Amino acid sequence: MNFMAVVFVLLGLLFFTGGAVGIIRMPDFYSRLHPAGKLDTMGLLMSMLGVALYTIQEFSLGEVLTGLKIMFIVVFVFITSPTATHAIVDAGVRAGLEPWTQDISREEP
Repeated sequence: MNFMAVVFVLLGLLFFTGGAVGIIRMPDFYSRLHPAGKLDTMGLLMSMLGVALYTIQEFSLGEVLTGLKIMFIVVFVFITSPTATHAIVDAGVRAGLEPWTQDISREEP
């Protein structure tokens, strides 16, 4: 059980790292929100699943309830993360931020 918990936590860290790299590498505001929203949510799912597995090792009532609370946190984030991302994009549109487009005519030979 410890091995599976460590694997899930490491997978979560991998997703968090991918999200951080995506935020740094993307060219504009709207493109950066995609890895921020998707990969951070998946990283949280994996890492919290690993923590929940680590918590319920002795399978007592208190540990099962703690694991259930951790899963409720994951459900809450799965509901609120897309909503927050949508609100941030809406704020960017209202502020007049233009999406990035690659202008081929400006490239120098």
